Amino acid sequence: MAAPMELNCWGGGWGLPSLHPESLTVMAYAKFSGAPVTVNTIDNTWRGPKEDVPVLISEDIAISQPAKILNFLRKQKYNADYELSAKQGADTLAYIALLEEKLLPALLHTFWVEAENYCSVTKPWFASRIAFPLSLYLPGKMSREALNRIVLTRGVPPLYSLTEVEAQIYRDAKECLNLLSKRLGISQFFFGDTPTTLDAFVFGFLAPIYKVCFPRVQLQEHLKQLPNLCRLCDDILTCYFRLTDSGHSAAGQDTADANLQKLTQLVNKESNLIEKMDDNLRKSPQHPPRKLTTLKLAASGGEGSPVNRLSP
Repeated sequence: MAAPMELNCWGGGWGLPSLHPESLTVMAYAKFSGAPVTVNTIDNTWRGPKEDVPVLISEDIAISQPAKILNFLRKQKYNADYELSAKQGADTLAYIALLEEKLLPALLHTFWVEAENYCSVTKPWFASRIAFPLSLYLPGKMSREALNRIVLTRGVPPLYSLTEVEAQIYRDAKECLNLLSKRLGISQFFFGDTPTTLDAFVFGFLAPIYKVCFPRVQLQEHLKQLPNLCRLCDDILTCYFRLTDSGHSAAGQDTADANLQKLTQLVNKESNLIEKMDDNLRKSPQHPPRKLTTLKLAASGGEGSPVNRLSP
């Protein structure tokens, strides 16, 4: 029997099980491979190192970073790529590298650097899921780290100014989306009728861009002009996550409804028990109340008076 596995990751919204690309990638791969992973989403009571998620915990082992988590799952015989050829495996690695080099900088900029998006969507959403007082600090730290990552990887000659870097990363991201769309074509998934690691990575990177309602939607507008990539995201959400409009899974909603029903039944039973007790009390013989003996205090205010002895 396989050891139980738990995945700590950021939660979701806008119809997505997670807004965090890396968390979304691991969640999708676990679904594709059939790995029995219990997902623990971050809320304001979670006390883990939030900037390190996703984290897979199995017995006394904690694994972070999507590539390491996916390798661990494969070693546990949960492999979504077992039918791929050596060439397809090499193509997978090449396209993942393309995503990380060309698309990730624009994704980070859209979420964490673009001022209007960050202030109106990203910061409030993440802060609402972080315990106080970290909610005042951690989103800003994540924003600075995203900007530093963009500048360090893309701010090289001849791109010296941030404006030039921004323009270039969005050009690269749109080119990457075009290549992915051309590679997918009319296929359901990138390597046929079954989703693989590449589909998990593409879904993890694209779904937040596709679904989150940002005020500045430069990358989203380009993605929506590529219907096969949008269809891929919709198919994975429908077939593997079955989310409701509120962003919660149908299974989770069923569990919540069942718990509410049990609680209602328990309250009804307690109410019936209280009513029976009231009936029994009303039917029991009634005795006149006992009169308490009234103690008369001495009128004198001397030190021997109990009142004076109790006074401070």
